[in-house]
Formats: sequence, structure tokens, C-alpha cells
Amino acid sequence: MNTLIFRTAAPFLSALMMLFSIFVLLRGHNAPGGGFIGGLIAASAIAIFGIASGVSAVRRAIFFHPMSIAGAGLLLSALSGFISIFAHVPFMTAHWIYPVIFGVEVPISTVTTFDIGVYLVVFGSISSIFLALEEKDHV
Repeated sequence: MNTLIFRTAAPFLSALMMLFSIFVLLRGHNAPGGGFIGGLIAASAIAIFGIASGVSAVRRAIFFHPMSIAGAGLLLSALSGFISIFAHVPFMTAHWIYPVIFGVEVPISTVTTFDIGVYLVVFGSISSIFLALEEKDHV
């Protein structure tokens, strides 16, 4: 199924899916969606790109090993929970900070950082599975 049309359309489709996965990730705080489904969409984009271009192209595109991405996400999610312990409130209690970036106040919460961590865990682990299956298919 490695046609010219698929090889041509796959990078555009993958980029669009990655953009949509970030939208779903950021929308998930206040509406349906979040880190899990966003990570699945991103991993699906990587799988489509891998089918069209090969595993080596995907490994060059994502820079880091997928399990390292999953580990970083797990660390970020855990740190999001431990912030509440250091503030002497129950584990996973949400905290907000309001930094001013380029003159605009941007609210950031531990809920958002937890969702980003879940996104990275799901993206890294599912991408690792996809890449392993695609490598076995071509050998």
C-alpha cells in the first residue's frame, strides 16, 4: 500500500493530525479530550508517516527514542502531583501560576502539566509499539 499518492499525502496528513492532537490536548482541560486522546492521535500520525516513509524517517523526525518521551511524560505527570504535597495539600490538588509572557498574563496549572505528561506517555509508548511493529514487518 505504498503508492505515490499515499507517500505524497502522508506528510501533510501527519502534520495536520499532529496539529489536531495538540488542539485536543489543550481543549481537554475544559471540554472532552485531553492528554490521552491527543497522544493517540499523535501516535497515529507517526504510524501513518512511518508506513509511508519508513521507520528510519520517523526516527529522524522525532529526534528522541519514543520510550524516552514516555519517561519524560511520566516524570512530568508525577511532578505535577508532587507540587501539591510540597504545598501541604492533598496529592494532585490543582495549583495555578500566572506568569506574564510578552505582556500577556498566561494562566498555567498543574492540571495542564499533568495532561501534557499523559500526552507524552501515550505518544511515546504507542509510537514505540508502532515503530517496533513496522520494523518487524520490513525485516
